[in-house]
Amino acid sequence: MTTSGWRLAVRSFAQNRLAVAGLGVIALFALLCFAGPHLYVTDQTSVDPVASLLPPSMEHPLGTDAQGFDVLGRIMEGGRASLQIGLFAALLATAIGTLYGTAAGLAGGLVDGVMMRVVDVMLSIPFLFIVLIVATRFSSSVLSLSLILGAFSWLAPARLVRAEVLALRSRGFVAAATVMGATKPRIIVRHLIPNAMGVVVVNITFQVADAIIAVSLLGFLGFGLNYPAVEWGTQLSDGVTHLLEGAWWLIYPVGGCLVLVVMAFNFVGDALRDSIDVRLRRP
Repeated sequence: MTTSGWRLAVRSFAQNRLAVAGLGVIALFALLCFAGPHLYVTDQTSVDPVASLLPPSMEHPLGTDAQGFDVLGRIMEGGRASLQIGLFAALLATAIGTLYGTAAGLAGGLVDGVMMRVVDVMLSIPFLFIVLIVATRFSSSVLSLSLILGAFSWLAPARLVRAEVLALRSRGFVAAATVMGATKPRIIVRHLIPNAMGVVVVNITFQVADAIIAVSLLGFLGFGLNYPAVEWGTQLSDGVTHLLEGAWWLIYPVGGCLVLVVMAFNFVGDALRDSIDVRLRRP
C-alpha cells in the first residue's frame, strides 16, 4: 500500500457525498453518546414509578419509559454501549480473521485447504444460535458481549483476507523477502498484512455495523446487558410491550438511531471499497 495509493483512495472517498454524510452521522452519534450524558445529566439507575410512561415534554424531550427513566438519556447510554460493543467486536473479529486468513493464504496447499474447511464448517452453523448459547453462560457486559461477538465473527474477514493474500503472494516483493531469508511470520507481519490493509479497513466498517445489529438482536431477545445497563436492542424490546398503549416514543427514536448508525457505517464501507477499487485499477 503506497502513499500515492492512499492519497488516491482518500481523494476518491472525499468526493463521495454519501460517505461524507455517513462520517458526519457517525461523528454526531459519537458526540451524542459519549459527551451527551455529561451535558444532559439524567438518573439511569433509580426507578421512578411516578414518572412512568410520561409523553415528551420540556422536562423529558423524548418522554420516559415504564421504569421512569428519561428516554433521551437512555438512548445516549444505550448508544454508547452499542457503539463500544460494535467497535470492540469488529476490531477483534478483524484481527483474528486477518491473521488466520493471511496464514492460510501464505501456506497454501493442504494446510490452506484444511484451514478453510474449518471456516466453512463454522460458517454452516447459524451464527445467532452459537452466540445465544454462549451468551447464556456468561454475565452480559460490554466486554463479554464484545468478546463473544468478535470470537464468532472472524470467519468472513478470514476468507476476504485469504483471497487477497493469494493474489499478493505471487508478487515480486514476497519472492524477494523469501530469497533474503525472511521467515513466514515476518512476511505476514511486514509485507502481506500491510498490503492487504485496504481490505482490512473496509471490512472493519461492515463488521461494526453487523456487530451493532447483532448486539441489538441479543438485547431484543433478552440477552443484552445486565440491568441497569442498557443498549438499543433492550430499549426496543421494552418499548414493544407498551407500543399498543400509545407510547410511540419508546420505539421510534431509538429505532431511528439504530437505522441511521448502521446505514452510516455501511455508506462509509461502500465508499471505502469503491475508493480502493479505483486505486487498484490504476496501472
